[in-house]
Amino acid sequence: MATLYVSPHPDDFRSLLALVAAEFCSSSRPRTITEDPPASLNARSRPTLVLAAADDDSVLSGASAVAWYLASQGKRAGVDAKQQSQVWQWISFADNELTPVSCAVVFPLMGMIGVDKKLQQSSRTELLRVLKALDRTLEPRTFLVGESITLADMAVAAAVLLPFKYVLEPSDRKVLANVTRWFTTCINQPQFLKVLGKITLCEKMVPVTPKTNAAENAKAANASPAADSAGATANGPPKTEAQLKKEAKKREKLEKFQQKKEMEAKKKTQPPAEKKAKPEKKELGVIAYNAPTPAGEKKDTISPLPDSYSPQYVEAAWYPWWEKQGYFKPEFGRKSISEPNPRGVFMMCIPPPNVTGSLHLGHALTNAIQDSLTRWHRMRGETTLWNPGCDHAGIATQVVVEKKLMREKGMSRHDLGRENFIQEVWKWKNEKGDRIYHQLKKLGSSLDWERACFTMDPKLSYAVQEAFIRMHEEGVIYRSKRLVNWSCTLNSAISDIEVDKKELTGRTLLPVPGYKEKVEFGVLVSFAYKVDGSDEEVIVATTRIETMLGDTAVAVHPADSRYQHLKGKMVLHPFCDRKMPIVFDDFVDMNFGTGAVKITPAHDHNDYEVGERHNLAFINILDENGLLINVPPPFLGMKRFEARKAVLQALKDRGQFKEIKDNPMVVPVCSRSKDIVEPLLKPQWYVNCTDMGKQAADAVREGQLKIIPDHHLKTWFNWMDNIRDWCISRQLWWGHRIPAYFVTINDPSVKAGEDMDGHYWVSGRSEEEAREKAAKRFNVSADKITLRQDEDVLDTWFSSGIFPFSIFGWPNETQDLNVFYPGTLLETGHDILFFWVARMVMMGLKLTGKLPFKEVYLHAVVRDAHGRKMSKSLGNVIDPLDVITGISLEGLHAQLTDSNLDPLEVEKAKQGQKSDYPNGIPECGTDALRFALCAYTGQGRDINLDVNRILGYRHFCNKLWNAVKFAMKTLGDNFVPSEKAQLCGEESASDRWILSRLSAAVCLCDTGFKAYDFPSITTAIYNFWLYELCDVYLESVKPVFSKAEADSTSQRQALVCRQTLYTCLEVGLRLLSPMMPFVTEELYQRLPRRRPQTDSPSICVTSYPDTEEFCWHSEEVDRDMEFVMTVVKTIRSLRADYNLTKTRADCYLQCIDSATVSLVQKYSLQIQTLSYSQAIIPLIANQPVPEGCAVAIASDRCTINLMLKGLIDVEKEMGKLMTKKGDLEKQMEKLREKMAKNDYKEKVPVKVQEQDAEKLRQSQTELEKVKEATDNFRKMM
Repeated sequence: MATLYVSPHPDDFRSLLALVAAEFCSSSRPRTITEDPPASLNARSRPTLVLAAADDDSVLSGASAVAWYLASQGKRAGVDAKQQSQVWQWISFADNELTPVSCAVVFPLMGMIGVDKKLQQSSRTELLRVLKALDRTLEPRTFLVGESITLADMAVAAAVLLPFKYVLEPSDRKVLANVTRWFTTCINQPQFLKVLGKITLCEKMVPVTPKTNAAENAKAANASPAADSAGATANGPPKTEAQLKKEAKKREKLEKFQQKKEMEAKKKTQPPAEKKAKPEKKELGVIAYNAPTPAGEKKDTISPLPDSYSPQYVEAAWYPWWEKQGYFKPEFGRKSISEPNPRGVFMMCIPPPNVTGSLHLGHALTNAIQDSLTRWHRMRGETTLWNPGCDHAGIATQVVVEKKLMREKGMSRHDLGRENFIQEVWKWKNEKGDRIYHQLKKLGSSLDWERACFTMDPKLSYAVQEAFIRMHEEGVIYRSKRLVNWSCTLNSAISDIEVDKKELTGRTLLPVPGYKEKVEFGVLVSFAYKVDGSDEEVIVATTRIETMLGDTAVAVHPADSRYQHLKGKMVLHPFCDRKMPIVFDDFVDMNFGTGAVKITPAHDHNDYEVGERHNLAFINILDENGLLINVPPPFLGMKRFEARKAVLQALKDRGQFKEIKDNPMVVPVCSRSKDIVEPLLKPQWYVNCTDMGKQAADAVREGQLKIIPDHHLKTWFNWMDNIRDWCISRQLWWGHRIPAYFVTINDPSVKAGEDMDGHYWVSGRSEEEAREKAAKRFNVSADKITLRQDEDVLDTWFSSGIFPFSIFGWPNETQDLNVFYPGTLLETGHDILFFWVARMVMMGLKLTGKLPFKEVYLHAVVRDAHGRKMSKSLGNVIDPLDVITGISLEGLHAQLTDSNLDPLEVEKAKQGQKSDYPNGIPECGTDALRFALCAYTGQGRDINLDVNRILGYRHFCNKLWNAVKFAMKTLGDNFVPSEKAQLCGEESASDRWILSRLSAAVCLCDTGFKAYDFPSITTAIYNFWLYELCDVYLESVKPVFSKAEADSTSQRQALVCRQTLYTCLEVGLRLLSPMMPFVTEELYQRLPRRRPQTDSPSICVTSYPDTEEFCWHSEEVDRDMEFVMTVVKTIRSLRADYNLTKTRADCYLQCIDSATVSLVQKYSLQIQTLSYSQAIIPLIANQPVPEGCAVAIASDRCTINLMLKGLIDVEKEMGKLMTKKGDLEKQMEKLREKMAKNDYKEKVPVKVQEQDAEKLRQSQTELEKVKEATDNFRKMM
């Protein structure tokens, strides 16, 4: 047996690490000795592990080496090479980053080194910095490596042990919510508890009284003070006698101080004898799954289930197993995906999230819906594929990497050059880009990861190139110079979806990148243009005064009588010799302002069209960086918003300025750079959408494509019928470079081309192919052709538009393309109906001749509990992982502090968080979050997400957990379910009812999934489990099981009841599985199988319950049970009225006819059990009822008479009732007086009046009940 030498000091964290690691060696735990190893071993320090004979090869010294060996023995050092490397990385982090700074803070408190307050404070700051980095890492994880505790957790936990005990106060721990959660989970593992005992976390950072354990006390009796001190300094240099004396005095003082503090604390904690201590509010339990399970191996389902539901326990280890077993692949359970499947094919592709993105609640909603649908189709036996993918997110990714480059290397992309910059982006993508995939797995998304696609992968890039070339050759893609949304900061055109519309109510100062001072918006400036050859002037107004430098006309309405005499006249530009025509155009609103409008065709979308109609000059006054060009001095070269001030002043100086006033307006802001977007004339590539838009509209009109819910049809037709051509050029480096080449011909006989002339552009799969095309077009030899490839890349939506078929290898004819294209469904948010859905439909029809999917289901927008849109500035954005794992209020505040919000917005957002989450967000788990999101998804409604409701579904999981545990105990270890779920004819009334309700739930779920009615599904499942199975059936059959062994009839009845119960559990879990995959798998694995040899190994590939098999719904049985439950609720209500909490009373039921008597007799056991009655005695209407009963009407068929005589102290109860009667009468008198006042109706708000009326009504009802009870009691006296 190996021997482990450790320090006896209770705070020697190095020895404690070795001891914890040893606890995980269940079969080969070493013998432990708390003393120095023999000198002959040449051991440098404790801990030391002696493996066998004392030679150099069998002695391990030092915490890391010893712990690694012991953890390896206990299979806790990583399941493969990758995990082992990660474990080493964390050990290194613990040794090199955490331990030094921890010791620097803790050792002065323990009296081990002198106190230098400045050094200690800086060390504490550094400790918090390191722990915050650790906190971010732990945010999506339960443990540091893999799904269970490893040496990484042991080493890092040991390194932070002393800080948690002596340094990190409650306020620190709140900020470090994830670290605290993880540390608490670790130290509550049995192995940690055995070594460390119960750890008390620090309340206040104060000097520590040295503690000793039993081993140390025994050793101290024979040890010198010097030796003792040397032990305490954990292998430090020997101390002088003076130092030792000084430390001894200090320790003596600290001990006295600590004893005093402990006495005070004891007094505080001891409550006065006469006061009863309130029970502590039960916290939600955190139970971790600790069985060593290599990634991909099946979870341990033999060990007993924990006492209560814990998401951490339930969600561990299942996902890697599902993935490894291939359950998410369409190939599972079939020889080939090409073989015909009579149940059909279901294919859906994920809306590819941005590679830069991280999970937000929009993703969580999308994935909860999509995964529920996918799992449902898979369980129905269809060949099912949910294809994952990720979008390269051109602008977003380029911005992220450019910022990173500038931050880390002080370089711009231009310093690097295009090729090197693209390499940097790929490097970033390979390091960080799969983060969102990990998060999707955390949500339980059953995607086929082997088919995952990235839009810049070679396969997809080839498809993008092919799509462009085919559409260009057909003339659908063309070159033109038009206005685009331009971001001066990004130096690129951006799509409409990347433009945020910022609404202003009036004058507002906004920050603009590149300007030190904020810029004024939301004002309308009026100024005059002089009419050429007269003293007249025309007054115009603008919100962008600097653009007047590019004006080339003034427009008025043709019917405006004020300007008829100016037809054919010109106005003079004040800053140059430009004469500008007065044009007459219908677009002018003659009732707005003066009815005259300045026209800047090169910088405004409406003006552009006026310029086209009237053949005006297009003068571009801005370059790509937002500097003024083509303007006279002094404005030339000015920044656009500096020119705004200069132009205004120059107009004032010339006397042509008229006024400036507030003007509500919308300012276009670039969502990526926060720059103000400028309309700018640029030669770009466009897609002619006219024919494609008509085809897309017709596909919906003719019913080939279905859009659900149908209130989105109006939007669809509005867009498709009025579609504009689509600009697909982006001035970026990251993305699909446009495969188009500008042709220059080295032949004087051929006229030189211009950039915007499409005739001089050719597209090609290679430069050689483009050269051949050009030579053929211009009828010259290839050697005379010079090509320049376009520097621009394609709009990201272009590659997204062909995503449904590019992922399957189009244009190549592949097996996947033949089987899975067209897809079945496209599910996404309605906000990208045009940007993505419409373009997929158009490009699918154009390039494949087929619609990319048959149906489009559009879900709602997620809002907060108050109905506000999720916004960082409001502080109401919720990270789903925070809902899954829980986060403190301080943790939420910390996220705001780390964001890019303005300090004023941070404070406002913090108040919002404090109001909505005063105690932070509790751990809800993935299943509860998914179920809540599906429950909220009413078609066409926005979702007001209340975290408390999600927590309610976590409690539902706990109810589910307890019900299955109770039921399994009831079934017993030897229970064998019948091979098929069917009726045997011996079912009791309760059995028939619960099977009827189960069949109804199956029908509702089937209908709900087919209609995308998720709230109907969740309600049906919730009601069945909670209100029917748990609240009624399980309670009503308890007597059946308690009398199970009484005789053969009872045994048979109990057996039938067990079969019914098993059917409810097994079918109920299968119904719930698509929405709550983790908890249903955990519980399903514990149930016995009907056919163990052939049944599916996982719930996610079992069959979904269908209405053909579960066809036992009976309206008659439901009606009878509804009557029974009305009777039960009335009896319970009576019992509550008379405070019969534990006493059982006889109950006489007066029935209107013999049929009702028969019904009561049939269900008498159920009524007796559920109403906690002593006996149920049915009576015909004319039969007398014994005296001393309380009476209540259950329905028109039955009156309840509850025998109270002899069960209660009548006089005492009468006294209580008289007091209550007096109180109620006083309350009502006060309310009546208030409501009778003359000015009540005028002065009191309507809502308060309604509340008062309701209070009066309730008090009246209560008073009547009190009087009724009083009359009853008088009869008994």
